[in-house]
Amino acid sequence: MTKVDKRTLKFTKMHGCGNDYIYFNCFKEQVPNPEELSIRLSDRHFSVGGDGIILVCPSETADAKMRMFNADGSEGKMCGNGIRCVAKLCADEGIATADTVTIETLSGIKTIKLVYENGEVVGAKVDMGKAEFDPKKIPVLLDGDSVINRSVNVAGKEYKITCVSMGNPHCVVFTDGIDAVELEKIGPSFEKNEIFPENVNTEFAEVISPRELKMRVWERGSGETWACGTGTCATVAAAVKNGICPAGEDVVVHLRGGDLTINYTDERVIMTGEAVEAFRGEVSV
Repeated sequence: MTKVDKRTLKFTKMHGCGNDYIYFNCFKEQVPNPEELSIRLSDRHFSVGGDGIILVCPSETADAKMRMFNADGSEGKMCGNGIRCVAKLCADEGIATADTVTIETLSGIKTIKLVYENGEVVGAKVDMGKAEFDPKKIPVLLDGDSVINRSVNVAGKEYKITCVSMGNPHCVVFTDGIDAVELEKIGPSFEKNEIFPENVNTEFAEVISPRELKMRVWERGSGETWACGTGTCATVAAAVKNGICPAGEDVVVHLRGGDLTINYTDERVIMTGEAVEAFRGEVSV
């Protein structure tokens, strides 16, 4: 019998509002085939479990570079909850020593201000950049300069959608009673709809007040997750464009895993939320 050469990788399990990933410090570790590894390790029954894996790598232009892989092995451009945890890991591991951390992503370099409590990093405030409404840049195959409160048919039902890019594509639907939405059924129909050539993340949002929303999210490649940072930013951006929430003021968004605070202006979106280490371990590859 041929002996299989195995080695172990050290990881840190972290989450932001329950949006959990398995983090590898690639300043110290070399991670082979992250696409396959994300599929295997994300399984909540037979492995570590998570919404995917995130690699924290050296960067020539920032303190570190983030690569994130969804539970299906696809590589994503950006993860708002994940990048807060990347910033915490950079501080905890000594990769970055200042209170402000820069992280390179496929959606550009993001600037993160760390939030401390009793000398420990417990969260972060992230400049997520500018929300994009141009259909060609999202992308969504609908005409016009933007897709705001536009009627579309998905799986035989009419929905009013607003499409936004936060470096990745989002489709926001405002509706009442989001707890009753059968996301497992309708989520894939949005994600794979032909009007979204790169698939899409879909947010169902309920308005509580002009400064308070409730949201559930179906993430492309991962299914329903307990939180989505970019999706929360996209939802508040969509709420401002639809006249629901005010620009330039904090809006609290309640997610299944906790709360995020978003401040939207036409120039940038600022997201504030927790970054939590759950545990550390080793895995054989």
